[in-house]
Amino acid sequence: MSIQPFKDFVRSLTELADRDAREECMLSAAQPLMMDLLRNDCWLPDDFARADPEKYTQYLLHCDPLERFSIVSFVWGPGHETPIHDHTVWGLLGVLRGCEISQRYVECDGGLHTQGGLEHLESGAIDMVSPTIGDIHKVRNGMKERASVSIHVYGGNIGRISRHAFGNDGSRKDFVSGYSSPVIPNIWCR
Repeated sequence: MSIQPFKDFVRSLTELADRDAREECMLSAAQPLMMDLLRNDCWLPDDFARADPEKYTQYLLHCDPLERFSIVSFVWGPGHETPIHDHTVWGLLGVLRGCEISQRYVECDGGLHTQGGLEHLESGAIDMVSPTIGDIHKVRNGMKERASVSIHVYGGNIGRISRHAFGNDGSRKDFVSGYSSPVIPNIWCR
């Protein structure tokens, strides 16, 4: 297994951030890079694609030293789902293996309301979130009997950013997600 596609992805994102780290620039320029990364799933080490039987996992793959972006793998076991939540930064979400089902929400009249129908994101599909284009959603594994894996790039160190989880009634609770991986991987040694 070679993680060279991931190394190339990190280098390209770093070059983009060096030129212009604004949301609209990063989202538009990073989308084709994500498409290339999703074409082959052999680069992701097994340790960062392992499902936890109890809950979804968020493994840190890379964090830019200036925290302009972070890259994580999300692993969804059967039945796993997030609460309704926001990100407070831009995000580019790509399905590497399996399927994710997403429902978007909007805050309106003091509560939350669904926006559009369920989105079924199959392997290779990409979605985007941000406070300017829509930032609240709930995601679940679309596979009944096996794990799904997605790669997420966020406009900051997502594991340290204060965000919000929402109740169905629109109530909001602050949280910081952290990471499931106890040690930051050194991808440059693989």
